[in-house]
Amino acid sequence: MSGSSPAKGASIVQGVWKEEAKNTRTIIDPLNGENFLEFPDTKTDAEVLEFAKSLSSCPKSGLHNPLKNVERYIMLGDVCEKASRMLGDKKVEDFFTKLIQRVVGKSDAQSRGEVIVTRKWLTAFSGDNVRNLGRSFGLPGDHIGQETRGYRFPFGPVGVITPFNFPLEIPALQTLSALFMGNRPLVKVDEKVQIVMEQFLRLLHECGLPKNDVDLLWSSGPVMMDILKKGDSRMTLFTGSQAVAELLTIELKGKVKLEDAGFDWKIFGPDVSDIDYVAWQADHDSYAYSGQKCSAQSMMFLHENWTKTDFLKKLEARASQRNLSDMTLGPIITWSTERIQKHVDEVLKIKGAKLLFGGKALKNHSIPECYGAFEATAIFVPIEEFLKDDVFELATTELFGPFQVVTEFNDSNVDLVLEACERMENHLTAAVVSNDLGFQNKILSSTVNGTTYVGIRAKTAGALQNHWFGPSNDPRAAGIHTPEAIKLVWSGHREIVHDTAATPEGWSYPPLQ
Repeated sequence: MSGSSPAKGASIVQGVWKEEAKNTRTIIDPLNGENFLEFPDTKTDAEVLEFAKSLSSCPKSGLHNPLKNVERYIMLGDVCEKASRMLGDKKVEDFFTKLIQRVVGKSDAQSRGEVIVTRKWLTAFSGDNVRNLGRSFGLPGDHIGQETRGYRFPFGPVGVITPFNFPLEIPALQTLSALFMGNRPLVKVDEKVQIVMEQFLRLLHECGLPKNDVDLLWSSGPVMMDILKKGDSRMTLFTGSQAVAELLTIELKGKVKLEDAGFDWKIFGPDVSDIDYVAWQADHDSYAYSGQKCSAQSMMFLHENWTKTDFLKKLEARASQRNLSDMTLGPIITWSTERIQKHVDEVLKIKGAKLLFGGKALKNHSIPECYGAFEATAIFVPIEEFLKDDVFELATTELFGPFQVVTEFNDSNVDLVLEACERMENHLTAAVVSNDLGFQNKILSSTVNGTTYVGIRAKTAGALQNHWFGPSNDPRAAGIHTPEAIKLVWSGHREIVHDTAATPEGWSYPPLQ
């Protein structure tokens, strides 16, 4: 992939790869601005109709369910096992690691970690573990021959829309999760990175996944929306910005599950310990991948006991080591440098605000102007000012980059911290850095974030494949990774009541009611 030899993307519909397209667009290299990827710009009426018909071709009962085509559960378990082994091959792991790096500019560790998490998740759902997602339950009825059984049934035709920041893990896991429960998904990843998912889908085909199981669409967002509506998507999973999430909710009449924006907080309790480790974790949570994670630490509430130590100096020392040469800082895809600088300047105008470190654009690079290049930055804002109506919205804006707000509290005003958490709109990840059980309970009992880490080693980012990850306090909230997440997002409950016994001897009509 380069300006002199651009890669080419291809859509797939009804099991056929569309290697040629009537219209194409290009993606620029995030490191130097060269056109290094050409992809089909699906938009003609005929193309839209083809994808819409393909989507609607799946019945509401799905490709399989607990009563139909049950052999597919076994097939998908086998596909996971083979795909896991392929990702375990060093050459394949290196290929996806380097591809992720090329499209988003992650460090090797961050890119490789995404491949490893995907491989481990595939291992977990090998063998019978796809079939186990279809487990039903039964309950005795009121008389012999009567029994009720509960099943997890698919939605049928569904959509998967995922963002740029995790080009492999999110679309791969959500697409396969949709398939596990019997759905047939139409998938669209942010076009800047969709080439990664395209290559993974080709790998799945090599591992035995039927080519007709998944449609992959290269297009603009509005075209995807049009297809979902015309194809009557029964449910759409969206991971991305809050604004788009709200638009999808309206346009798709509520048939959505969302993992949207996350202004993620970390609260430090009164018990100070392991300062070096906690500073390392805070740097990693805030600034790894240049802060471009929905789980990135956006704000620290520090008990005054922490500000009396050299914790912030240690955090600054760690953050200052980040640079472009090893990609521990990289291009910021959704915020330009100019926009980031403007936001930093506005926050610094808040009464009592002060720059702790960072605050300047990176120099001596070739990152395009449409992207951002900025130092790891932290700004202190007094908590009393932070809570003022004319400040709160600005200070809690999710800057999808290497930026965080820091404030301080003490034993007498800890309720101000809880007030701040209550007023926040998004409830994805959070952390309570404390081993004080009383403090833990005070915070946990009054907050609602969907994935909350607790203890002196608590983090906000870097979710592993072995636990639920997703927001809470929203009936549309989606999850990822676990059996519970898969069943919640990609299936609905169906109750079938059996009543098969013969009518009792001597039965007669009861009185009218």
